[in-house]
Amino acid sequence: MKSDLQLQRDVMDELAFEPSVDAADIGVSVTDGVVTLNGFTKSYAEKLAAENAARRVAGVKAIAEEIKVRFASDPKTADSEIAKRIIDLFSWDVTVPDDKIKVKVEHGWVTLTGTVDWYFQRDAARHAAAKINGVVGVSNLLEIRRQPATSDVRDRIVSAIKRSADVDAASITVTAADGTVRLGGRVKGWHERDAAERAAWAAPGVVKVEDNIVIAA
Repeated sequence: MKSDLQLQRDVMDELAFEPSVDAADIGVSVTDGVVTLNGFTKSYAEKLAAENAARRVAGVKAIAEEIKVRFASDPKTADSEIAKRIIDLFSWDVTVPDDKIKVKVEHGWVTLTGTVDWYFQRDAARHAAAKINGVVGVSNLLEIRRQPATSDVRDRIVSAIKRSADVDAASITVTAADGTVRLGGRVKGWHERDAAERAAWAAPGVVKVEDNIVIAA
């Protein structure tokens, strides 16, 4: 089991290794396996990249993310201009159903509302909005339209997990009912947990995933 000091060093090394993150502006502290990230990033997308980098490190039990987005050299961008750029980006992105999404921007904070058919569309909209300069955060309130769940939704998810080279399928349990998938078991790292969750969201008819998978210490 890693000490907090070793875990801190590993997280700092992973941040330094991640090309989309300027690790010089990010501080890392660790207490009982819980990693706290603080400091500043130049964009919301960089902030998400820093969190994902920390999550990849083996031994991380949880993340307290206190990073602020700061635009040191960029001029202030009007909310109306941010909204227009997001709408334009949605219209170019084939994975985003722009006709089903409403965009609201207030002091740089984006709120997305509406209903989409698939989780990947919800996720793609959030990632697209985060790319726009001037965005300091995104509240993704998009709902997933409930579709008739197929009788073999659990089998599809289990098969997808088994196909993944990153996951030990035998260590994960899957139950599905009324559009809700529940994942359980124990895995070795965050990458396995994330891979299992992605497999669950990819199944037709899934509107909610309860991820109760535990990261082994």
